[in-house]
Amino acid sequence: MPFRHPDRSHDLVARIEYEVRERVEEAVDYVCLEALVRERRARGLAPPAADSPDDRREYTDKVLAFLRLLRQELTGALGAEAQRKAAAAGQAPGDEQAGLIAVQVFMARTLPDYWQRFEAVSGDYLAGWRAEGSPAPDSAPSGRESSSLLARLFGRR
Repeated sequence: MPFRHPDRSHDLVARIEYEVRERVEEAVDYVCLEALVRERRARGLAPPAADSPDDRREYTDKVLAFLRLLRQELTGALGAEAQRKAAAAGQAPGDEQAGLIAVQVFMARTLPDYWQRFEAVSGDYLAGWRAEGSPAPDSAPSGRESSSLLARLFGRR
């Protein structure tokens, strides 16, 4: 039987970090995929294809643009010390996207109204991709639903 330390708080912290990261990634995926689909529809183009490198690149560009916008819009809600911590989180090892996700995870754990702020920014972002006359969605699907959609379109998860 493996030894288990009686203080497993580090396990809980790691699990919370993982769950928040997963939720942020799913929410960002939904918004960016929705933006891509709306833009394609407005231009009369076919939906994105999972096996298209150009579609994947376009999707990745949208993810980066949206994450940069989120960072810009939400960082101002943090105090000076939290802004320094957010900037440090953004310096995490990996590519730019990993750093931007780390900033969002930090903000999601720090700001009590993070998800309301996220919804406001994502609503504005998606409004920019709404085709003339197309209504905005009443609500985004849950992370589980969006993950399924992404799996079908981009072969993820």
